This record gives sequence, C-alpha cells and structure tokens, in this order.
Amino acid sequence: MKFFWISLGWISVTLGVIGAFLPLLPTTPFLLLAAWSFSQGSQKLHDWIMTHPKLSPPIIDWQENGAIKRSVKVIASVSMLAMLALTGLLSGPMAIPWWGISIQAIILILVAVFLWSRPEARQSSGGDVGASESPRQ
Repeated sequence: MKFFWISLGWISVTLGVIGAFLPLLPTTPFLLLAAWSFSQGSQKLHDWIMTHPKLSPPIIDWQENGAIKRSVKVIASVSMLAMLALTGLLSGPMAIPWWGISIQAIILILVAVFLWSRPEARQSSGGDVGASESPRQ
C-alpha cells in the first residue's frame, strides 16, 4: 500500500507542476493531494514537500487558513470562464445539448463561489509554483 501512496503523491506533484504552466490544470489541489498521499506513504517525502520553497506555500496557506492567493483565484476564474465559452462555441458542431452546458455552468459557478469565499493568502517570500501577485500596500 505504501507504493500506491508514494506513486499517487508523485503523480500529483507532476500534475501540479504541469498545472503551474497550463492555465486549465489546477496546481494547488494536486499539491494538496500529493502532501496527503506522501503523509500516508512516506514521512520523508511528506517532509520534503512541506518544506519545499516553491511547492509548500500553497499547501501551508490551505492547511493553516483555508486560504488561496488572489492571483490563483483570478487565473482559475478566467480558465473556468474560457472553458464555458469554448463549450458554448463548440456546442453546435459537437452537438452538446443545452442542458449539458447548463450543468457545466452551474458547477463552474458553484466552484467559483467556493473559490472566492476562501480567505486570501498572504504573499509569501518563498513564492509558489503558480502565478505571483504584487504585495498590497
């Protein structure tokens, strides 16, 4: 079982890092899954991800405060809106029914409401994998 948790952790880290560069793939949920998976399979790997200068800030923000950086919220919202628009544009050629688009819209709205209801993470000195935002004055 240890092999399963460690493998899931590395897959999640890989997807999280890829998500830092692809706007439609989320970073933080994969890093959270990686931290949890490593905690189940290897204390050494869990300690590594929790002290990593680039990977740990969003994990720590979430664990301590349930917080998400504003830049991450904006990127996620723009990505969700773009996917909904793309679905709408492709609805004719791909024969996506109106109710399918409606379900997608409702789910994305609920995700956006949850996302924006989370507190904002403070800017950390260590940075993170995703986009950064300028410090507030």
